[in-house]
Amino acid sequence: MANETTTTLPAAAPNGKRKRLLLGLLAACGIAGIGYAIYWATIARYKVETDNAYVQGNVVQITSQVGGTVVAIDADDTDYVKAGQVVVRLDPIDARVALDQAEAQLASAVREVRGTFSSNDALKATVATREADLARAQADLSRREPLLATGAVGKEEVQHLQTAVSNAKAALTEAREQLAKNQALTDGTSVESNPRVLAAAAHVRESFLAYKRAGIAAPIAGAVAKRNVQVGQRVQAGAPLMAVVPLDDVWVDANFKESQLEDLRIGQPVMLTADVYGGRQEYHGRVVGLGAGTGAAFSLLPAQNATGNWIKIVQRLPVRVALDTKELQEHPLRVGLSMNVTVDVHDQSGKAVTDGSNNQPAVATTVFDELGKAADEQVNKIVSANLGHKVVLPTAN
Repeated sequence: MANETTTTLPAAAPNGKRKRLLLGLLAACGIAGIGYAIYWATIARYKVETDNAYVQGNVVQITSQVGGTVVAIDADDTDYVKAGQVVVRLDPIDARVALDQAEAQLASAVREVRGTFSSNDALKATVATREADLARAQADLSRREPLLATGAVGKEEVQHLQTAVSNAKAALTEAREQLAKNQALTDGTSVESNPRVLAAAAHVRESFLAYKRAGIAAPIAGAVAKRNVQVGQRVQAGAPLMAVVPLDDVWVDANFKESQLEDLRIGQPVMLTADVYGGRQEYHGRVVGLGAGTGAAFSLLPAQNATGNWIKIVQRLPVRVALDTKELQEHPLRVGLSMNVTVDVHDQSGKAVTDGSNNQPAVATTVFDELGKAADEQVNKIVSANLGHKVVLPTAN
């Protein structure tokens, strides 16, 4: 009996230790469960996540506005260009010749119109002279006609005076018609607003723009992509030459499942990570809009779910996320990169859809406006030089 008691007592200690371990494990699991429940109730249930998200941006096509032969390419793929920087140059010789001709025509038109205005005073003086000649001839005829009956004046002399009166009337009529014709060209206008000058000025603007457009400029700043133009290539107006992507103005299209859209609202904060940087770099943004339809609805061949062989497939809706500009500058992204998106849906005060209209353009450039201003300055310079004083011609703007 003593031996049996000795062999059973050591087994009680491991059983007690195992029991304590199991109780500790159970307590740890309970604490973990309670902690996760608290985490889910306060944080996790307000997070909506997806890894089906991609960086999107404006891919701005650079096209030629005039036809010509490419003589130089000043930017290549991966290069960064500024707005207004020339990236492709066309042969400008033909455009330069056309511009010189247009400028000469404008200068000639200004001088001819100046002459037309100056002729008004001369034609008015001619009309006055013809009126005086007619009055003198009529006076001579009036004095001599009564003397014809007395024989003091011969019939031939009176006939000469009558002819002189008729000639004076014809000369006066011609002078008045010339004055009226000249005034029709000048009445209600000035030299700089005369239709002939404006037409010549428009031709100069057209030729000036064609000449300047031989240097094809980037409409916005960004990285060059998709260059498909070569030196010596003959390009037509509208032909795509390369693209520019403004990497400081990209956004993310996050494709959420339709079952995840219930709590999404515009304005909610978003945390994002990019696969290219791993998880060490976080981006912050906000929801700015939800797509008007799923990707399948806008596909080239949308699904025909009215058929009998219907299988429900969870659809995804693109949600646009605007990114912080400062973070983009520090850690730039590229169009098409994959992103992991987490939306904090705790704030439900926003709207589910955009209900306002944006009065500002989504993307705009002023590069081409500068060309128009330069053309106007060139026209004003030519007209002022040939008119003798500074003028500013009216424009369509």
